[in-house]
Amino acid sequence: MGDIHDDKKHISGTIDLSSAVWQRAAGSAELAGPHLEIAFVQDGYVAMRSSEHPVDDQTLIFTPSEWEAFVLGAGAYHGRMVILDRTSAKESTGHGSPLPVLVHGGPGRAGGGEEMGGIRGVAHHMARTAVQGSPDMLTAITGRWVPGSVRTTTDVHPFRKHLEELRVGDTVVGGPRTVTEQDVEQFAEFTGDTFYAHMDSEAAAQNPFFGERVAHGYLVVSFAAGLFVDPAPGPVLANFGVDSLRFLTPVKFGDALTITLTAKQITPRDTADYGEVRWDADVTNSRGDSVARYDVLTLVAKQAAS
Repeated sequence: MGDIHDDKKHISGTIDLSSAVWQRAAGSAELAGPHLEIAFVQDGYVAMRSSEHPVDDQTLIFTPSEWEAFVLGAGAYHGRMVILDRTSAKESTGHGSPLPVLVHGGPGRAGGGEEMGGIRGVAHHMARTAVQGSPDMLTAITGRWVPGSVRTTTDVHPFRKHLEELRVGDTVVGGPRTVTEQDVEQFAEFTGDTFYAHMDSEAAAQNPFFGERVAHGYLVVSFAAGLFVDPAPGPVLANFGVDSLRFLTPVKFGDALTITLTAKQITPRDTADYGEVRWDADVTNSRGDSVARYDVLTLVAKQAAS
């Protein structure tokens, strides 16, 4: 463990992440091993290096798992943590002070059912930490896939994996599929959605957003499902919802759609033989523009106990 010396400009010593304090702070007993060495502290900034990866004094090398352990251990004592690596340092301005997200004040829907204010509001703020870093680093620390992070594609469709086998970032890409005028007219007839932007060329031409007939947004989402779904029985038990659906770019006749579906968050249920998996869905056209983005929510079975 080494002594800590502080002359307001420099601190030298080590933090042993296997200590009971750090394990309690992180809620995990899997931190044994890594040692984080404090290189220096100046004007509120702390430079760290790993004593398990000895390098020269100017180079700081951590694995994402080591940063995860550090943030989980130290986050309770800091309102803002900035993690710079070779990816995020290029865009860092070195200033600014983002704050943790706060619950809106007031009862009812405006406050998410919570009455904030007074010391309770302060306590809520103090219980959260804002973390800045590259997409890959934020994904490693939070366990939730962030746009811009690495995606993993293999020969095994993610829908063939049980909950324990899935990893955040597992991805399937489907398509392309071309949208035709016949597709739009059949969808309108089948659903009864004959909104003029889909069916009336003259009226659609006057619309400032479209300029011509376009496909139904829900047709796009339906086609996307057909492109990413593995239809055979397997670990995926059900789709129980869609969150944050946004239609971003009109889809016109002749556009080819591709769907990229990425495991975003994996949440086991302790009392059930399945868990919840949230997937990031990004539907793009042949030019690479996102036409729809949303989260797909599924229930995925755990492996049977042997």
